[in-house]
Amino acid sequence: MKVSTRGRYGLRALVDMAVNSDSSPISLVQVAKRQDISLNYLEQVFGTLRKAGIVVSIKGAGGGYKLARPAEEITVKEVLEALEGEFSIIDRVPGEQPDAVQRAIEELVWSKIDEKVNQFLASRTLEMLAGEYRSSLEQEANMYYIKNKEDRRIKNTIMKESEE
Repeated sequence: MKVSTRGRYGLRALVDMAVNSDSSPISLVQVAKRQDISLNYLEQVFGTLRKAGIVVSIKGAGGGYKLARPAEEITVKEVLEALEGEFSIIDRVPGEQPDAVQRAIEELVWSKIDEKVNQFLASRTLEMLAGEYRSSLEQEANMYYIKNKEDRRIKNTIMKESEE
């Protein structure tokens, strides 16, 4: 299974919520702007996430969306299954009767890959992704500071040289 834009954007938006939420509802307009995702598309995705019990919607002034549970309790597997369907490396045709070689390959290869990928996705939570995202944001902020500090040093050196 290839994860579609729906799954990727949905996961990005949920990680954004986990990082930027202080337990109050977050407007999808804010998430869409921060993540550069179409608001209309995000609204469709969040309708599905709400039906799956991953987010709750809050109506009225100051409303928006909140995670339905703590980020450490929501797995990547749960999110992707809500948005993409159950993971399988191959498309299984309902009612198809596989022959002996197909059954052997299914049992020894495809089902084992599915099992490992599903275990991996179940072991990753929104909180883990949010933590990694926070670290990346901090590193970017530090790099900006270092870059500006370096620019000032170069500028000061040039000014000193021109005074001499």
